[in-house]
Amino acid sequence: MINRRALLRAGILTGGLLTGAASASTAVFARTAQPSSTAPDQRPATPDEAWATLREGNRRWVDGTVTHPHQDAARRKEVAQKQDPFAVVFSCIDSRVSPELVFDTGLGDLFVVRTAAQTIDPLVTGAAEYGPAELGTPLVVVLGHQRCGAVTAAAESLHDHKKLPGELDTIASALRSAYKRSGGDVDKMIRINTIDVVKQLKKDKLFAPRIAKGRLKVIGAYYSLDTGEVTRLV
Repeated sequence: MINRRALLRAGILTGGLLTGAASASTAVFARTAQPSSTAPDQRPATPDEAWATLREGNRRWVDGTVTHPHQDAARRKEVAQKQDPFAVVFSCIDSRVSPELVFDTGLGDLFVVRTAAQTIDPLVTGAAEYGPAELGTPLVVVLGHQRCGAVTAAAESLHDHKKLPGELDTIASALRSAYKRSGGDVDKMIRINTIDVVKQLKKDKLFAPRIAKGRLKVIGAYYSLDTGEVTRLV
């Protein structure tokens, strides 16, 4: 019988650091415009290593010193037939919160799942499960963010007892519990909902055994639109 996991994991990252001649006058530009690929042994293997890598990338984003790793033609070729991302980031659909930018990562680094206000259902859970269950991805980050439009709309809808149009009202319903516990405060509601999703994922039948063995962590974090900083909630 074909081992599906072996096929998915086969041939993990074979590229090395790319080097090239550059004059002194263009060296700085080359480092930012033509980022290098990461060697295989540098791929974070544990939950803590994965989180440390994301934190370091976010620090670069905040400081304005991003390196845009894994975004060149060599990396594209390297991951064309295989992938081994080190984290799953479950975030909001907000256009200002792109995980690959927020954490200064590139092709093949992250599995990204996005819904309005990172609301969750069985289909979304299945998408989040794929990395840890099939490839052993060691970290899942649920990322809420400042001034979330979906949470704001839901809070206003619930406060005014007015249904949102179409399926948008489903989002408001999913956030009802967080709304009640936050007292209607949008920022508290965002944080409560993020933590709720983390708790739900930790109980997942595919996640729980991996968490118990220390092979997986599910954490919640909060992104500031003002500063670009990601802080851990749980």
